Amino acid sequence: MPTANKTVVLNIVGLTSRLIGERTPFLRNWVQQKQLRTIDPVIPAVTCTAQSTYLTGKYPGEHGIVANGWYFEEEAEVKLWRQSNRLVQSEKIWEAMRRKNPEFTCANLFWWYNMYSTVDFSVTPRPMYPSDGRKIPDVYTFPSELRDELQEELGQFPLFKFWGPATSIEVSQWIAHSAMRVEEKHDPTLTLIYLPHLDYNAQRHGPDHPSVDQDLREIDAVSKELIEFYEARGAEVIVLSEYGITAVDQPVHINRVLREAGHIAVREELGLEVFDAGASSAFAMADHQIAHVYVKDKADLPRVRALLETVPGIGKILDEAGKAEHHLDHPRAGDLVLLAKPRAWFTYYYWLDDRKAPDYSRTVDIHRKPGYDPVEMHFNPALRFPKAYAAGKVILRKLGFRALMDVIPLDADLIKGSHGLRPADRLDWPVLVASSGSGPEGDSLAAHQVYEVIATHLFSEATQ
Repeated sequence: MPTANKTVVLNIVGLTSRLIGERTPFLRNWVQQKQLRTIDPVIPAVTCTAQSTYLTGKYPGEHGIVANGWYFEEEAEVKLWRQSNRLVQSEKIWEAMRRKNPEFTCANLFWWYNMYSTVDFSVTPRPMYPSDGRKIPDVYTFPSELRDELQEELGQFPLFKFWGPATSIEVSQWIAHSAMRVEEKHDPTLTLIYLPHLDYNAQRHGPDHPSVDQDLREIDAVSKELIEFYEARGAEVIVLSEYGITAVDQPVHINRVLREAGHIAVREELGLEVFDAGASSAFAMADHQIAHVYVKDKADLPRVRALLETVPGIGKILDEAGKAEHHLDHPRAGDLVLLAKPRAWFTYYYWLDDRKAPDYSRTVDIHRKPGYDPVEMHFNPALRFPKAYAAGKVILRKLGFRALMDVIPLDADLIKGSHGLRPADRLDWPVLVASSGSGPEGDSLAAHQVYEVIATHLFSEATQ
């Protein structure tokens, strides 16, 4: 029975060669002792797709994670950010490694599809939603008692700083400290750690905005703490990222184009327009710089495609052949898949009058919106004192009143960074940093080869 080498995979979201330097002094020095390779990103270069590709060694055409969400046809609903690991339709690396050595164990700290997984230890966000309308920060863990142990020691998981206008380094710090507690108590063979901090201001303000400097210094400090901790325990550390964020200045409202052409159906509820996917003849599930377009009657495909070909900001339209070329030929994928032009990104907006926008459009609500909404990272600039306004809503909720946390603007021009495509410059590709000689040769990896690098570290004499 081969001996498994203790390995930690540190996923620093948004890290690229361009960002490793003076603003990340620890990582810069650590990388100089390792081998840095760029990763040719999977399409779409988004969280759920990239992570599933890394952990299965398969492309989305096989593992089925075609974006951060898709249209669940049987339910006639668009759903993003599902959490069940059973949605990933390929074997995961820890399952394959466990066959090599039954004593192999794995801890997953906040990588996606972390619920009902076959890992030995898991921690992932899972808010409580009491019937009175509250949303209470919490986590889901396996084993279940780990949930209370971590929050008793580290405090309540700072959910409202994980995503939304109040995002901060506190979340990555909490995740890092929870990983160290799991390590000290359980000593897993493979530990997967997700640090999301660089994802925020780079999208909100753009990758070259001065605020990113502070973000880099903060994530460098968290990385230092983790790497020094694990290396002192004899672990081999791999640092990688899922995508690089590039500048954008052109939001593209695909669903508004489809709405004007009569394809989008809405229901009026309390005077507002709610998207009705099941009744729509064609619609787009927008996810950063890609969009899956679902067409009810396939006879309408030529007409829908001809319409979309006239839309500024759409760089490429993938049909069946194009989906196969990009490894997106899976039943969950749209009938057409749109790729944005380099400085463009896709919104989910479908209403034509902001006064008719649904109530959730002005809130942080990642599950009800039929597409990804990065504008959730901004407070509405029309609010003079947005934090005080939000605090007032919190007080009303605590007093038992229903209060809509409507602090998010409807201005897509506020977003200055995005991802999902393969950037033209390799300096903006995701990276993998590890000991030299691990996995395939060369200075660049295909996204599915990340699996091979991790597997080589786990079962290779060279890393013992």
